[in-house]
Amino acid sequence: MNNDPWHDKLTEEQYRVMRQGGTEAPHSGALVRNSKDGDYHCAACGVKLFDSTTKFESTIPGLIGWPAFCEVASHESVVLKEDTSLGMRRTEVTCQKCGSHLGHLFEDPASPNGQHYCINSVALDFKKSGRADDA
Repeated sequence: MNNDPWHDKLTEEQYRVMRQGGTEAPHSGALVRNSKDGDYHCAACGVKLFDSTTKFESTIPGLIGWPAFCEVASHESVVLKEDTSLGMRRTEVTCQKCGSHLGHLFEDPASPNGQHYCINSVALDFKKSGRADDA
């Protein structure tokens, strides 16, 4: 029996990614091709992480297949830390409020500002903006 309360809140895939630092398969996430106006929130705790206006399509092989953002909604919503797992040197992105693993930050010349927040779709909860033309 597992006493971790996140087991009750998250799906098995969300738990594997968000609490154990996993990665979802590329192109498998429901939000990869989402182009609606709205906000992306942490699927575990609900904190706002990204705005749809910062979502873009990367052209870098190896980074295509996950939602990509050039900027966070607030620098207080995420924590960036060095990740040297799997023999690589990367910057891990975690939720500041609940500590959930979200994805990684990379340099990307296709991004409007050169930053690429490569985020697992299962770590996100999308909320439409409610504009009439979004229906």
